[in-house]
Amino acid sequence: MDRYNETSSVFGFILLGLSAHPKLEKAFFVLILSMYLVILLGNGVLILVTILDSHLHTPMYFFLGNLSFLDICYTTSSVPLILDSFLTPRKTISFSACFGQMFLSFSMGATECVLLGMMAFDRYVAICSPLRYPVVMSKAAYVPMAAGSWAAGIINSVVQTSQAMRLPFCGDNVINHFTCEILAVLKLACADISINVISMGVANVIFLGVPVLFIFVSYVFILTTILRIPSAEGRKKAFSTCSAHLTVVVVFYGTILFMYGKPKSKDPLGADKQDLTDKLISLFYGVVTPMLNPIIYSLRNKDVKAAVKSLVAQKHLTE
Repeated sequence: MDRYNETSSVFGFILLGLSAHPKLEKAFFVLILSMYLVILLGNGVLILVTILDSHLHTPMYFFLGNLSFLDICYTTSSVPLILDSFLTPRKTISFSACFGQMFLSFSMGATECVLLGMMAFDRYVAICSPLRYPVVMSKAAYVPMAAGSWAAGIINSVVQTSQAMRLPFCGDNVINHFTCEILAVLKLACADISINVISMGVANVIFLGVPVLFIFVSYVFILTTILRIPSAEGRKKAFSTCSAHLTVVVVFYGTILFMYGKPKSKDPLGADKQDLTDKLISLFYGVVTPMLNPIIYSLRNKDVKAAVKSLVAQKHLTE
């Protein structure tokens, strides 16, 4: 008992990052910094055009603006820490800063899961019940839907982070990751984490399983409705209104399922490669996906491209 009391006070953690692979650090610093700048620029432009262009003041683009703002917040909560870890071997982070970063990342991730489900419902109503769309997706409906997504994500993060903070951490305080990823932090706890595991399992069902099922059912109805459209041009036009969202959903959930659903290697000799792979997949989820979102919506959406061109033309005229 005395030994436990002497070692149970951990005031900070050490982020291992890629310190075991120093040759990769400089290359990844340039790569991640470039991606982060693209995320800020791409999502920032999308937010700007959805606010300034009156043609984009619709539920779909309101959700898209929320998604872009969410991606900026998510990457900003972790990318600066990742970049710093490339420059500083064995980066030290305080206990409070670690759990603060964990809270922000977890809440943004959970919010995006729910928000993508709301966007699927918007596309379902638009395609399957176009005449009722203005009534069902009125401002009194889509604003609370977006606000509810944020509230649900934040509440879930409060629950998961507060449970993790109450755990005793003693002895090893080295997090084998770029950031304070909750699974990596829980491995360091010197207490039973079964409650945390159960809680995260329930949260995964609610924030991953339910939205994925909801999106799947929505798109079954959407595709059924599209296939009933007699003209090929009509089918193409109808599908184009939801193809960008479907692409984002596949990239987002595909990465999560691959990251958490792939089997772990039992070969101890391959542990280092396994850890490196997990880190790089996490990096893809945290940086590449938010970078792709504005690109996907810009390339596959004529309204967004027209709004960007109009914004650029107005800027040239003012100059």
